[in-house]
Amino acid sequence: MAETVLPPQFETVLDSYLRHLRGQRNLAAHTVRAYRTDLLDLFTHLSRLGIDSLNGVDLKALRSWLAKQHSLGHARSTLQRRAAAARVFFAWAQETGHLASDPAANLRSPKISRILPPTLEAPTAAQMLDGAMAAAVDVGGPVAARDAAVLEVLYATGIRVSELCGLDVADLDRERRVIRVFGKGRKERTVPLGVPALRALEAWLAKARLQLATAESGQAMFLGERGKRIDPRVVRRVVHRSLQLTQGAPDLGPHGLRHAMATHLLEGGADLRSVQAHPRA
Repeated sequence: MAETVLPPQFETVLDSYLRHLRGQRNLAAHTVRAYRTDLLDLFTHLSRLGIDSLNGVDLKALRSWLAKQHSLGHARSTLQRRAAAARVFFAWAQETGHLASDPAANLRSPKISRILPPTLEAPTAAQMLDGAMAAAVDVGGPVAARDAAVLEVLYATGIRVSELCGLDVADLDRERRVIRVFGKGRKERTVPLGVPALRALEAWLAKARLQLATAESGQAMFLGERGKRIDPRVVRRVVHRSLQLTQGAPDLGPHGLRHAMATHLLEGGADLRSVQAHPRA
């Protein structure tokens, strides 16, 4: 299908805006394409309304565009994204002198109805961790000890799987009962450990890790069965399997543990602002 020919001013300002996104904002190519698609759709709608310049655009025209999207059956998330794209574009157009005022300043995104995900209750989390520790004692193998330590550290700290896999032995400070974590962009932070997590981690490091360690282990804190640094897929399997073995537990992944930990902090008396500001919340 041939692309709709836009009025000259729309073509010119769209090209200028896309250059701005690529050059000054340094957005990824697929993000720029998404903006272009949304704005092409908007400009096409405006053209069909007889509007051929930015000065002719008003809030009513923008709302009619979103209403048209809704009538075509687009998801609310799509409408929300397109409304945001319009707001960002018209704010830029005003800032750069293409418009005297911003017609999209009061354009509201439709609210997205959310279905609350299943949650892990604190007693169920305790049951899961107790089961993992019991397995470490009963089975007695290095993998069971590792899995127990992995679960305890994930739940106690709320760190991401990638952060857990990147931990080195030297990142544990036993005296201060904290671990050093490198997050996105290699940003470093210090995260406290609870007593159960520290005990599980020390049990793993004291003996079990040595049973899996090879020349390829380096300083990795957690190891796979072949001695290399543990893979994120292995960690996810550990979490899913442990929850499946726990009666009444929902099938959550490691991300679900992060949310559960933050919820349980609140239930335990932590204030909301401290949980929101906490790197693991």
